Amino acid sequence: MTQPLQPLLHDSVVLLTAPSQAWSTADGTVDGNGIHGFYHSDLRVLDRVLLTVGGDQPEHIATAGPDAATAVFTALARRLDDATADPRVRVDRTRTVRAGRLHERIELRNALGSPIATTVTVSVRGDFTPMQTIKAGLTGAEHSVTAQAADDGVEFRSGQVTARLTAVGARVALDDADVWMDWEVEVPAHGQVAVEWTVEVDDPTAVVAGAAPSADWAAVRATTGDSRLASWLDRALADLQSLRMSTTARPDDVFLAAGAPWFFTLFGRDSLWAARMLLPLGTDIAASTLRVLAHFQGTQNVAETAEQPGKIMHELRPAALTIPGEGVVLPPLYYGTVDATALWIGLLHDAWKWGMPDDQVRELLPAMRAALAWMRDHGDSDGDGFLEYVDTTGHGLANQGWKDSGDSIQWKDGTLADGPIALCEVQGYAYEAAVGGAELLEAFGLEGADEWRRWAAELKTRFADAFWIDDPAGAYPAVALDAAKRKVDTVTSNIGHLLGTGILTAEQSALIARRLASPELSSGYGLRTMSTDAGGYWPLSYHGGSVWAHDTAIAITGLARDGHVAEADQLADGLLAAASGFGYRMPELHSGDPAAQTSSPVPYPAACRPQAWSAAAAVAVLSARLGLRPDAQAGTLDVSPSPAAGRIRVSGLRFAGAERTVEV
Repeated sequence: MTQPLQPLLHDSVVLLTAPSQAWSTADGTVDGNGIHGFYHSDLRVLDRVLLTVGGDQPEHIATAGPDAATAVFTALARRLDDATADPRVRVDRTRTVRAGRLHERIELRNALGSPIATTVTVSVRGDFTPMQTIKAGLTGAEHSVTAQAADDGVEFRSGQVTARLTAVGARVALDDADVWMDWEVEVPAHGQVAVEWTVEVDDPTAVVAGAAPSADWAAVRATTGDSRLASWLDRALADLQSLRMSTTARPDDVFLAAGAPWFFTLFGRDSLWAARMLLPLGTDIAASTLRVLAHFQGTQNVAETAEQPGKIMHELRPAALTIPGEGVVLPPLYYGTVDATALWIGLLHDAWKWGMPDDQVRELLPAMRAALAWMRDHGDSDGDGFLEYVDTTGHGLANQGWKDSGDSIQWKDGTLADGPIALCEVQGYAYEAAVGGAELLEAFGLEGADEWRRWAAELKTRFADAFWIDDPAGAYPAVALDAAKRKVDTVTSNIGHLLGTGILTAEQSALIARRLASPELSSGYGLRTMSTDAGGYWPLSYHGGSVWAHDTAIAITGLARDGHVAEADQLADGLLAAASGFGYRMPELHSGDPAAQTSSPVPYPAACRPQAWSAAAAVAVLSARLGLRPDAQAGTLDVSPSPAAGRIRVSGLRFAGAERTVEV
């Protein structure tokens, strides 16, 4: 029996408006292979959408679209054409995905001097396979799939989920879950005819829903001397609009879905980082992300879900997530993350600096105090003064930092480190959270600021003593401490997350900056997750040598904050080169192959795209190039552009609720 394989994504077209998405070949064909299909929430509703005109598949020539939710697949119906060289019978197939809805308009255009009579046929098939099954390379609905005729179409049903297909003017036939729609049309000479069909899904089990686009984001305009930055920003904002989502529990609190197709839901870490990078565009998404995560904040100790009092959740699903073949079973609301709680506090502090209204901040201070207490009382599971994680269930995530694959924390010889694991960057997040939390407590007249400043100072001392490794090329922090408190010695991108947190001395910051700019970590297309001199390095390893845009952007932000402008510009140039190579839709990750050896970035073929924090990285790079520094107390927004910034004019930035234009 052939072993099932996770579908590849790199060469497929995706259209999306959260929580719905459609994946197809470049010509719009949905053929039931791999990822192809129309999805709503975590179900593939249709796994087949095929088009013929006059019994033949039109010949594809172009795909384009105005936004992340729409594509126009242009093709030729050459068997209906005359024998001259110029193509004169054209098919424009416009596919649009909205929340819970797939719509197609198929327009035949005839430039001939005589009319054309033909048949347009669209065949579809109901599927209802869960996303987690498809990710494992398998198919099969959890409940039986039925289809029955309805007015102007068909109604599919599987469990509690229904999908209503409407095809006005078509002759509709069905066989089990297969449906055919035929339109007999006559296209006049020098004229056109269009047919349309729609599928609308109702899923009462869904825990997430779509959210309206942001008018503030739509108002952002950028012109730059480096056109790549403006192009990346435009595409990123369009993608981010389609990733806006809310939960059914709190429909007014918008957050960003982590990414399509696999992570189309609320993720604590991903949603927090994306909102943090987007603060120059306003604090609304930050405030609503903070609120929805505070709603799910842990209140008790539950080993099965990894919930603890004050802890911020990891991910939300409508049902348990089972990953076939990996022994991983995650409950619908899962808290297995070591970093989201500190990142939540960091976002609250930064959003306040960017002008989040005091009443909104004040509302969240009880949750902040609970999150601070979690770092002290639960995050440090063994009393050594560091935050660490270990899966106690045997079927949760083995690694619970942002590099959460099973082989991500390695020794330099490639062997895996044993947990509990204390990640280096998590200590930086915790330090920054304690200092920022203390500042908020003091600003709002609450007790405890001095206690948390002492806690942070002690953590900084412990970190300097326990994590740093001497090396002929310059000292560097271990990626982690293992269960025996040994320094896991692989050089990784994790060290870049320490920059700008305050946990480093100036000398330590300079040592890390030099490492990040080295050819072992800097690929020319961004920052490798693992150094090329590590035993486990492989450019197509998910966390062991690939490049992640958000990871690089975090390092760029930290470098800029700590004054390492040349290194920040070097990594930013790498991301801009990668963005250009990917048509400005940055994937979740790409290969760590060096730019010196490849004329364009090599894709990681199963990477999500769009991905919220990869798209938001465009704003982070823009902010670093501009040197944006907010000061809520002074009511000012400082701009200190890097030498590489060149000419940049950005309108639609927001600070303290007011729109700003920055020009350098």
